[in-house]
Amino acid sequence: MGQDVATFSKQADQMRTGGGFIAALDQSGGSTPKALRLYGVAEDSYDGEDAMYAEIHEMRSRIITAPDFTNAKVLGAILFERTMRAEVDGKPTAQALWDDRGIVPFLKIDKGLEDKADGVQMMKPIPGIEETLKEAAAFGIFGTKERSVIHEANAAGIKAVVAQQFELGMTVLAAGLVPILEPEVDINSATKAEAETILKAEIAAQLDQLAEGQDVMLKLTIPTEDGLYNDLADHPRVIRVVALSGGYSTDEACERLARQPKMIASFSRALTEGLSKQMSDADFNAALGANIDKIYRASI
Repeated sequence: MGQDVATFSKQADQMRTGGGFIAALDQSGGSTPKALRLYGVAEDSYDGEDAMYAEIHEMRSRIITAPDFTNAKVLGAILFERTMRAEVDGKPTAQALWDDRGIVPFLKIDKGLEDKADGVQMMKPIPGIEETLKEAAAFGIFGTKERSVIHEANAAGIKAVVAQQFELGMTVLAAGLVPILEPEVDINSATKAEAETILKAEIAAQLDQLAEGQDVMLKLTIPTEDGLYNDLADHPRVIRVVALSGGYSTDEACERLARQPKMIASFSRALTEGLSKQMSDADFNAALGANIDKIYRASI
C-alpha cells in the first residue's frame, strides 16, 4: 500500500484545516487492562496477553465502524502497533480508517517512559525505530505520536525533553511521516503554569531550526493560561496543535479546550467514557456519538 503523494497531501490538508479532533485509540500494554476494565471487561475474563489484545481490538473495531466515527467530526486516529497490524472489516486498520471513514491514521511509536529525573520523564529508547517507520509507511500511516512527561518547572529537564522529542521527530520526518510531538505537562503539577511557559519557549526555539517542509504537529496539555500556545499554532512549521485530556474528566477537558481557540482535541479516555462491551449496538453508538459530538464542539 503506502502513501502516494496525492493522498499524503490530502491528509495533510485535512489535518491542517479540518474541523474536528483526533481520536487516540493507542492504549498499549500498561494501560490496556485499565481501558478494558472501564469498558466492562474484567481482568479475570481473558487469559493472557493475546486474549487481552483481542478484546481491546474488538473494542477499537466497534468504535471505528460506528456510524458517527467519520471525518465529519474525527479528523485522525492514533493507533497502537498491534492495531496497525490487525484488520477492521477485512482491511488493515489504517486502510479501513482512510478508505472507509476518511480518517487520517497515526501510529504511537514511543515505548514508555524512563524514571523521573530533573522533574521529567524522558522516552525510553525505541529499538528498531527505522524498521517500524518503514512498516508504518507501507501500511499507509500518515504520522506518528511520541509521549514524554513534564512533572515540574525544571528548565534543564524540560529542555532535554523537548530536544529528545525533536530528535525523534527528525527521524520520523526522514521516513516520510509527520510526527506528533507530545511533551505532556502533568495536570497535577504544582508548577504547571511555569512549566508551560518554559516548554513553549523551548518548542519555539526548536521549531525555528526546522527547514521548510519539515512540518510537525504538537500534542500538549491544555494550558493554565488560555491561548498560551496560539503562537505555536501559527508557526509555519506547525500543522496543528492538539490537546491531550491528561486525566481531566470529559466535561472539564472539553470546557477547558473550548477556551483555546487554536487547539483541537486528541482524547483517548474521554472518547470512550461511558462505553461498555455489554451495551447493545444502538446504545453503544448513541453513547459514542454523544462523546464525539461533545469533543467535536469543544474542538471547533
